[in-house]
Amino acid sequence: MIRRIMMALALAAALGAASDLGAQAADTTKKPGGVNKVARDVSKTMKKAGRDTKAEVKRTSSRAHHELTDAGNDTKRELKRVTGASSKPKGPNHKPGGVNKVARKVSAEGKKLGAKAKHGVKENAGDAHRELTRAGKQAKSTVKDSTKPNPPESR
Repeated sequence: MIRRIMMALALAAALGAASDLGAQAADTTKKPGGVNKVARDVSKTMKKAGRDTKAEVKRTSSRAHHELTDAGNDTKRELKRVTGASSKPKGPNHKPGGVNKVARKVSAEGKKLGAKAKHGVKENAGDAHRELTRAGKQAKSTVKDSTKPNPPESR
């Protein structure tokens, strides 16, 4: 959803800038910037939006991690209280089991799910970046082509 919004904003900005540049093409005075300035402005805006989105996702995931950690610790304490199972090993050769073993399995599964979600977000972000780069280059090329003077006709 965010990716589509960002792409729409970038394309709208690029197309709006392209139409502005087309109107300015008839002007004979040389103004600094042109297509490259528009491209830089669009890029800067998209980078800021991406950074803001990334920061918000990070804050949200951090909050979720802390809440899940607290819930897991509370659950573990309650299980120990109810079952009387100890989390301390019985001897040097004893492998811990019981509540700790279950907690480790739950934690490992949670980490796997979190890593898969993170990879999915990163993959989508990379796809969006590639699509926006292509669209921006294409828009820039179109504007450049439309502002070039026509070659003289041969007889």
